[in-house]
Amino acid sequence: MRYGYWLPVFGGWLRNVANENMEASWPYVKKLAQRSERIGFDLTLIAELNLNDIKGVEAPSLDAWSTAAALAAVTERMELMVAVRPTFHLPALLAKQAANIDHISGGRLTLNVVSSWWADEAKKYGVRFEQHDDRYARTSEWLDVLHGVWEQDHFSFAGKYYRVEDNVLKPKPVAQPHPTLYAGGESPAAKNLIAEKCDAYLMHGDPPERVGEKIADLRERRARHKLPPLKFGVAGYAIVRETEQEAQDELGRITDYKQSAAGYANYQQWLSGTQLEQRVSLEDYSVSNRGLRSGLVGTAEQVAERIAKFEAVGVDLVLLQFSPQLEEMERFADGVIRRSTPITASA
Repeated sequence: MRYGYWLPVFGGWLRNVANENMEASWPYVKKLAQRSERIGFDLTLIAELNLNDIKGVEAPSLDAWSTAAALAAVTERMELMVAVRPTFHLPALLAKQAANIDHISGGRLTLNVVSSWWADEAKKYGVRFEQHDDRYARTSEWLDVLHGVWEQDHFSFAGKYYRVEDNVLKPKPVAQPHPTLYAGGESPAAKNLIAEKCDAYLMHGDPPERVGEKIADLRERRARHKLPPLKFGVAGYAIVRETEQEAQDELGRITDYKQSAAGYANYQQWLSGTQLEQRVSLEDYSVSNRGLRSGLVGTAEQVAERIAKFEAVGVDLVLLQFSPQLEEMERFADGVIRRSTPITASA
C-alpha cells in the first residue's frame, strides 16, 4: 500500500471547524511536504481551485502549479500529484509546463485530471463552463493532445475543442512514456474516459466492499481497450487515537455542525430520510471528498486493519486527510505506516 495525502492548500478540510491550525501558506506546506516524506508518506495531491470551497470563497487558497514547482525543488522522493482542469489550461502549454516541473523534480510529477465542476469559480475567473458530458468530451480531446505532444515529435491534432500544428515540445518529461495520469468520477462518461485514456482511478471515500465493486467495474471497462492494468486509489479522513472512544470523541467534535452558523444553515439541505441517511449526510457535509465513509477512525490497529481490507479489494493508494495535518500525520505514521512499512529515511 502507498500512503498519500491532500496538501492543505485550503487551510483545512473541516467545514464545521473554522481554524484547524494549518494556514494556507508556502512556509507551512513546505514544512509539511519535507517532513511527510521523511516519515513514510509517498505522495501528495496538490488540488487546483482558484477559490476556497472548504472555508468559503473569501478565504485564501494556494495556486497548485506554482506550489508544485516550488515543492519539486525542495523535496527528494515524494510523488507530486497535481490536479489539472482542462477547461483552465490549453493542453500543449500545460504539457510543456508539466514536463519542466517533472525535470525539476527528477521525474516525480504526476497529474490528477479533473473535469471542472464549480460553475461560479469559472465565472469569476472568466473561464467558459460547459455541461457535464461536454466537459468530458473536452477532457477526452485534451488528453489526446497531452499524450501526443509528450510522446511524439512534430505532433498535430485537429478536433472540436483543440488544434495544434507541428508541435515541438523539448525536453520531453523524465517519466516515460508519460507521467502517470490519475482521474476520478462516477458517471459513465467519466469511467469510460478513465478506462481508455488514464493510468489510475481515484475514488471518493466508501467502505471497502463498495470500493471493490468500483474497481471490478473499471477493470472490466479497461480490459476492452487491451491496455496495462489501472492503479486504484481511495480517499479517507483518518482519526487515530489510543482508544476507540477517543477516536469517536474526535469524530463527534468535527461533525458538530452547530460550531458554525454558516455550516448549520448549509447542513439543512443535507438532511432527509432515515436516521442513517442523516448521519451519512452529516459526515459527508463535515469533511470533504466523503472521507469519513472510508471508516479510518479508531485505534492504530483498527485503522491498519481497515486499510488492509482496502488493499485486499485492489486499492494501491490511500489519499488521506488529517486535521491538524502535521500533528495527525505524525500520529498516523507512527501508529499505522511504521506498523507495516519500515522507515529507512531519517526521521
